[in-house]
Amino acid sequence: MRVLFVTPECAPLTKTGGLGDVAAALPAALRAQGNDVRVLLPRYREIDPAGAEERAQLRLLGMDVRVLEKGDCLLVDAPALYDRDGNPYQDAAGVDWPDNALRFGLLSRVAALLAGSASPLAWRPEVLHCNDWPTALAPVYLHFEPARSGTVMTVHNLAFQGIFDAALLERLELPRATFAIEGVEFYGRLSFLKGGLVYADAISTVSPTYAREILTEELGCGLDGVLRERRGVLRGILNGVDGEIWNPMTDPHIAERYSWTSLERKAANKLALQSRLNLAPEPQAPLLGMVGRFTHQKGVDLLAGAVDELVQLGAQVCVLGHGEHEHEAALSAAAARHPGRVACAIGFNEELAHLIEAGADMFLMPSRFEPCGLNQMYSQRYGTPPVARATGGLIDTIMDGETGFLFAPAESAALVAAVTRALAIYGDARRWRELQRRGMTRDFSWAGPARQYAGLYAAHARAPVP
Repeated sequence: MRVLFVTPECAPLTKTGGLGDVAAALPAALRAQGNDVRVLLPRYREIDPAGAEERAQLRLLGMDVRVLEKGDCLLVDAPALYDRDGNPYQDAAGVDWPDNALRFGLLSRVAALLAGSASPLAWRPEVLHCNDWPTALAPVYLHFEPARSGTVMTVHNLAFQGIFDAALLERLELPRATFAIEGVEFYGRLSFLKGGLVYADAISTVSPTYAREILTEELGCGLDGVLRERRGVLRGILNGVDGEIWNPMTDPHIAERYSWTSLERKAANKLALQSRLNLAPEPQAPLLGMVGRFTHQKGVDLLAGAVDELVQLGAQVCVLGHGEHEHEAALSAAAARHPGRVACAIGFNEELAHLIEAGADMFLMPSRFEPCGLNQMYSQRYGTPPVARATGGLIDTIMDGETGFLFAPAESAALVAAVTRALAIYGDARRWRELQRRGMTRDFSWAGPARQYAGLYAAHARAPVP
């Protein structure tokens, strides 16, 4: 199966979140199963063009564009749009680029061209797999092509929709007919993601539970009606994790490597983590870790409201991440109130993220909603049982009371109650070891999800004959 996988980010070339990891790991797993997958993304400033070969020169949306090929990647080279400091979506100050509609409209337009009969490339995909709003106009453009590949639209987070001024319709060269209720129109504005949901042949999201949740008004983010209309082509396919990068037996970032048969070695990572974050070196104190964006979605305020009680329970708490200022300030204040018991590292550090997974006793994920989540799978692999809200992919990947602990209300008190329940088992070394080992021996690899995607592709594949 020939698949063009279009994405705004792909690790290690460029990454801001989980999509970057998925865009690297899923195509690799599909290739390992015999599929021919190319990844299409913009050539941002941080992507070194050395060794890339030019495959096409195009004129699209009034701009000169080159398509470069480097390894398994196709790069959209338009320096005026992508050669900038900052990340794929924002400038160095964290402000959205004002021309994001054009930047990702062009990415979508190139993807549609390469998946249609007018493609300048000899290689023709049978399926175009689009990921999140920055690629979601591709099925809209492609819908009007006489011969085209099949299209799959994957929603990694429905809350991000790419909504812009309707006046951009002409600049993006979208047919006027698309600006309708059954099109890209969304309360008088232009919605990239809605367009993809309406025009794609198939829709997927990143966990079975989230696929059901987004059909509801509560978590449908205003698109639940569209999704209910298209529920016949919607399915949830759980993400996997990269077992080479996230493996306590081989991880180069941790103090001591270990496995489910040598869990006693995990203690060295706890001491290393306590030392690094200036926490009291207390081997018996339960250490609770969290890594992620400091946002309302991630329930960071629930943790901030629970910290004092968690410390009273005898726990230590360490958090790593960055995000909204109010959450950074609240967690920093908690660390100041409890020196040696609470640590807050603002920013992101890959090595420290791995050490927290290995060194903490439990991993906290109090998310208000979580399409899939990756850290809860990492933590189980590392023998660090997750304590998480019962939502989205957290429900699908955590066996409550057996590999982790779930709680329902989005309240600090519920988080404290779940940790208290975990501590009751933590105090029984034999039961805790059994719980750790169950999590560490689960299969969270990409092999199963890749087979499911291959089946989805097969159901919608088309050959765009020239």
